[in-house]
Amino acid sequence: MSNEIKAHVRVSNQRPTFWRAVSAIVRKDLASERRSRELFSAMAMFALLVILIFNFALEMDAGTRASVTSGVLWVTFSFAGTLGLNRSMAVEKDRGCLDGLLLAPVDRSVIYFGKAIGNLLFMFVVEAFVLPIYTIFYNINVFHPGLILVIILGSIGYVALGTMLAAMVVQARTRDILLPIILFPVMLPLIIAAVKASSAFLQGLDMEFIWPSLNILISFDLIFIGLSYMLFDFVVEE
Repeated sequence: MSNEIKAHVRVSNQRPTFWRAVSAIVRKDLASERRSRELFSAMAMFALLVILIFNFALEMDAGTRASVTSGVLWVTFSFAGTLGLNRSMAVEKDRGCLDGLLLAPVDRSVIYFGKAIGNLLFMFVVEAFVLPIYTIFYNINVFHPGLILVIILGSIGYVALGTMLAAMVVQARTRDILLPIILFPVMLPLIIAAVKASSAFLQGLDMEFIWPSLNILISFDLIFIGLSYMLFDFVVEE
């Protein structure tokens, strides 16, 4: 009996800790992207195209442009983010890495948090690329501390839910079409709250008008991070 206990302890000690395993997955994704630059280039080019299309389509005066700035900004982030979520899971599936991750001696939630943090870092990089270009084209200073906070909160919620849904549809043949169909209706409260909060910060409104939208963003983030943590094991098993 004592030998069995010692063997179990030995195996347990060989298993990586939770956050070490998460950081290993994140480093793997970053190293893979550094070699190929496939994900960032696709997201950045897509975001740039959306900005250019809206810039030439919306021939408006400065006041009208300021009123639609937050909407255009979040449309850009949403479309580019969906492309990144889809590709990040599809690459794992196509290269056979997803099966290797599922066979690793770690909790399945490690895979979720590793992929989610990696996706969030990619989204932050794309947003940092988009904001200066957006400022130049639309002649509006979007580097407002409140707006940056909204972007961070909105991106966390978007990635938290999107990573789980991307893992859910990765086995489907029509995953590129299926993910936006499933994602956008569920993501609608987050996007509406993010647009309202972003617009309020850019217009310089008082915090009493902004807090309801911020509360929705924070609640959305906490709820779907918790749900994804609990349900991811069942999602990847199916």
